Amino acid sequence: MSDTYDVIVIGAGPAGEVAAQRVREGGLTAVIVERRLVGGECSYYACIPTKAVLRPIHAVRAAQRLQGVTGAELDVSEVLARRETWVSGRDDSGQAEWLDSAEIDLVRGEARLTGEREVRVDDRVLTARQAVIVATGTRAAIPGIPGLAEAAPWTNVEATSVDTVPSRLVVLGGGVVACEFAQIFAALGSAVIMVERGDRLLGRLDEIASEAVLEALRADGVDVRLGVQATSVGRTDGLVTVGLDDDTTITGDELLCALGRTPNSDDLGLDELDVDLADPPEWLHAVGDASGRVALTHMGKYQARAIGDLIVARATGAVDAADEERYGRFSDAAIDTATPQVVFTDPEVASVGPTFAEAKESGRNVRAVEVPMTAASGAALQADDYTGTARLLVDTDTELIIGATFIGQDAAELVHAATVAIVGEVPLPRLWHAVPSFPTMSEIWLRLLEEYGL
Repeated sequence: MSDTYDVIVIGAGPAGEVAAQRVREGGLTAVIVERRLVGGECSYYACIPTKAVLRPIHAVRAAQRLQGVTGAELDVSEVLARRETWVSGRDDSGQAEWLDSAEIDLVRGEARLTGEREVRVDDRVLTARQAVIVATGTRAAIPGIPGLAEAAPWTNVEATSVDTVPSRLVVLGGGVVACEFAQIFAALGSAVIMVERGDRLLGRLDEIASEAVLEALRADGVDVRLGVQATSVGRTDGLVTVGLDDDTTITGDELLCALGRTPNSDDLGLDELDVDLADPPEWLHAVGDASGRVALTHMGKYQARAIGDLIVARATGAVDAADEERYGRFSDAAIDTATPQVVFTDPEVASVGPTFAEAKESGRNVRAVEVPMTAASGAALQADDYTGTARLLVDTDTELIIGATFIGQDAAELVHAATVAIVGEVPLPRLWHAVPSFPTMSEIWLRLLEEYGL
């Protein structure tokens, strides 16, 4: 292994892997430095294990909603076994072998930036001819609530690694992580209490999504408490006690802290080099969660593709003016205009673009067009007594879609069509000619166009 490469990538999560792959495919040499598992938190403690558990839960519920199906139930031990299959028992040898097959070197250890294009890994110094890419991700934040850290709270790491389900679980937070885990553990048999200091769940999504998920969690038996926050935490004889600012106390066998994320870039030596990842020098790039822009795996990989291609183009002198355009080859403009996201609760929430409130605040003339999902025969056939909502946000001056939200069973797959429409800037009248098959859930697009008045 060399000590000099064209590109050094710090962090072997999805964004780091894609960045290294793109520069390698462009003919440059690349090395990835990883201190933990190749594949990153997404592969072992976040996206993959949670969805591996949620899918059986959703499948059972979908079956129970259909007349003529009987006997559908969960086997908790088998659900957890399925999770372990998907995370390969947290053995990253398979992903390390992929790096080797892609001719990307792997150095294991703690990375630290010690100079321009220079990274120290323990006693070894690596030098980059072209660039260093920081893809170190984030970790769960543990706020300074008295007693919280000492109570050994769960984060997503512990929650995705459990062998047994606690009888009682307290969840601090009301975001995506909190909602998904609350539903997971409620379905697996825990009595769950959620504590959210805001006045609604999923505060970054449209209010219709917040209301739908709140109703679903409460129907699952989750005790959701809004507008309150923890003021103290203690653990005695294995039990966790949480004091709230409404002068009440709750108790659980375990406590999940889902109160935000902290960048893992805080120990890379950035301060010593007087470098800010929000405005880095030309030789340094940040992708994925480390960039501070959007904490979603798919958008991190999108960033990584753009930056990897840019580094190759600069190294080979192949930069074209068209590549610098809004949606050019080196652009990550979709982060600002068309970031899709799915909350894998039941019902699923799939959204792209701004919320209605954000769109109005931007000063645009925006109209929200909304129909029940059952307006499409495909949705009504998907489940007896199907419930859900579809909403488009339309710029009425241009008749372009700028945002969309789909709520309901199996609604996640609908969001990509909206993403394509936004990025492609397809006017609503043209969408009338994109005819969905009958009877599919995609027919909801016709109902939305009709509601708009086309």
